[in-house]
Amino acid sequence: MKTLKFIAACALWACATASFGHESAAHGGHAASAALAPQQQDWGIAGQARDARRTITLRMTDDMRFTPSHFSVRRGETVRLRVENRGQVLHEVVLGTPATLDAHAEAMRRHPGMEHEEPHMAHVAPSRQQDLVWRFNRAGRFDFACLIAGHYEAGMRGTFTVTP
Repeated sequence: MKTLKFIAACALWACATASFGHESAAHGGHAASAALAPQQQDWGIAGQARDARRTITLRMTDDMRFTPSHFSVRRGETVRLRVENRGQVLHEVVLGTPATLDAHAEAMRRHPGMEHEEPHMAHVAPSRQQDLVWRFNRAGRFDFACLIAGHYEAGMRGTFTVTP
């Protein structure tokens, strides 16, 4: 019986930790991802702000749309994505492939409080903006989306092309 209570207590602790972690991320806490070394993704790698020669503004609204819904960059280009939330609720932008975004959206549906802080994501409170700096070093067509439960399903997504 003591073992069962111990397992239950550990499970509760793990769930609480994940829930509080997402809250800090949603309010601008990116300290954990800042300490990690950049990891190559299919769609590029975290960039340095000093290397960005261009800024693309992505606007998010409560009609569950991004403006623009498509942008293009050159392979090797480091771009500052200025993510503006013009809505009244929290929105985010996550860069990825259709498969990674689908998998992440499913994980968020199963665990709505999950922690997810990565350099290819920006969580933006209403009437705020945040910069995401990315080096697009892989050519192809990729996606971005807001993976907050219900937003992705409502069509809050877009595409970007990295040309050779």
